[in-house]
Amino acid sequence: MLKHSFVVNIGVAPVIAMLLSGCTLDHHRSLPYDAWSLNFFAPDYMEVWIETADVVDINERLYRGAGSGIPAMGYPRALSKGIPAEFRGKPEGWRESPGGKGRRVTGADLPRLVYVRWQSIVEPQTYEAYIEIPESTRQLMRKSEDVFCAFDGKVITDYRKLLVVGLAPGGIAKVWLGGPCLKSTEVTRVQGTINPEGPYRGLSDGEYYFLSEESKSYVDKFGIPYGSW
Repeated sequence: MLKHSFVVNIGVAPVIAMLLSGCTLDHHRSLPYDAWSLNFFAPDYMEVWIETADVVDINERLYRGAGSGIPAMGYPRALSKGIPAEFRGKPEGWRESPGGKGRRVTGADLPRLVYVRWQSIVEPQTYEAYIEIPESTRQLMRKSEDVFCAFDGKVITDYRKLLVVGLAPGGIAKVWLGGPCLKSTEVTRVQGTINPEGPYRGLSDGEYYFLSEESKSYVDKFGIPYGSW
């Protein structure tokens, strides 16, 4: 079993690297705010370890490591220990207006492509997906909207600058676009492919990131709801 501190230099997929050919040094950013965020989440109990998420913006600039690690998930809870008396999570389907967790892609222009490679630990399997971001999505990211924000207690001008990716067993990657006070809207759904190198680009002797006892127990009892995502 791998420890939490296992770290491997996993690099970037060759296809992403090829996209940089002919890249220009001119860098004109078209977004009307400082940065947009790339966030991730997974369905309850369907634990995921993101090896890397890399971004190519509309200026053909590559941003490696725009995402990695454990995405947001409802269950198991962060401080959960052992197997609960009752499983309260519902992994089937997608939550409404998901948020996820991640980081700001500082310095990048609007996204053209997101590459993500992740371990679906409950299966276990290693997947990768190339997510093309439509121009219609970038237009929404540029557009301001006036909305009442409960956090501020007033009407504010907000932008859809949160790109949210849900990762599910079977290699499914679904994308939403939202704002801090704006409801998320669906962008696209991608069927990822199995990465033949396996976990950590083949550098871990086939060992995956550890699976919690709670999630393992849930899957042993109820299985994985393939087809619901």
